[in-house]
Amino acid sequence: MVTIKGHEFKEIKVRDSYNRRALQYKNKIITLLKNFGLTEDNIDIPLEGNTLKKAQAQVSWYLWDHHMFYSYNNSDKYVENIAMVAQVIEHFIYLLSEGQITQEEFIQEFKEDDDIIQQRKHAREVLGVEENELDFDKMHKSYKELSKAHHPDMPHGNTQKFQEINRAHKILKKEMNAM
Repeated sequence: MVTIKGHEFKEIKVRDSYNRRALQYKNKIITLLKNFGLTEDNIDIPLEGNTLKKAQAQVSWYLWDHHMFYSYNNSDKYVENIAMVAQVIEHFIYLLSEGQITQEEFIQEFKEDDDIIQQRKHAREVLGVEENELDFDKMHKSYKELSKAHHPDMPHGNTQKFQEINRAHKILKKEMNAM
């Protein structure tokens, strides 16, 4: 079991038909979001070419005047990551439909700033990692080194730089689902 956003989910392990299953999970997400009246034009789910590769699965959509986003990158294969994305979205849509969460709570779970892609790019620059880096451990290690070096209590500390490093880490931590 995996805990995501305070809820327990069964970790999905895909053993065959990886590309076909990844496409099925993508279509499942689209079908789930269509229940809100969205069209495929309102939903973006980049499908990884090599579904066996460790790669982040993500979906973004516009709903109720908000940019929504969810990604998962803790499984060993892209196909398993997209399966988890589908499972999480399905769960929260179920909670919303059953009245267990409000529309506002649903929005808060998935809402992102409109310029989030640029924020993530800048966060990676601040931490000194590659623009397409997806290894959270590597980003976290860089964060620890930089925050220690720039901590206000250190001889050459810089409060402004320290705060920028912390913001960058928080943005990437949320993206990588490492909360």
